[in-house]
Amino acid sequence: MNNAVVTLTIRFLVLVLFQVALLNHMTVHILGDTNPYLYILFIIWYPITDSDDRLIFIFLSFLIGLSIDLFSDSGGIHAASSVLIGYLRKPYMRLSFGVGYEQQAQKLSQSSYAQRFIYLSLMIVTHHLTMYSLESFSFASMGYVLQKTLLTSLFTLILVLLTISIFSKKQ
Repeated sequence: MNNAVVTLTIRFLVLVLFQVALLNHMTVHILGDTNPYLYILFIIWYPITDSDDRLIFIFLSFLIGLSIDLFSDSGGIHAASSVLIGYLRKPYMRLSFGVGYEQQAQKLSQSSYAQRFIYLSLMIVTHHLTMYSLESFSFASMGYVLQKTLLTSLFTLILVLLTISIFSKKQ
């Protein structure tokens, strides 16, 4: 089996297990319950490759979201949110990193802090806004959706930045 496939499989399994075994049971009680969603790091960290395997990437985004949904009994909101950020990843990378990512010269750990912050914020806020909008499915609870999105995105962003700094290869 290819080394990249093994790495992706291990990353997928570890992130799903870490999310469902630990993070889903760890909520921070600040202005309501917030729960960081580290599993989206799989979508964020997925290797930049040719557009030939874009369908595989979106399927893997769906699969990781579906895995979280199955363990969380959340009715598909994680799968839908994960597919959306999987689909929007390429435009978000172009917006954050410019054209350098297309030549596969861009690595998240080697980008500037501002580029990394913009990219991660776009991915995380889009995921959480979609997820909480689908969860409430009502315009009447827009305040709740925005509050949950902001707080959970903040905690997820902090956790993702810590994880990237810990597990990134030093040059």
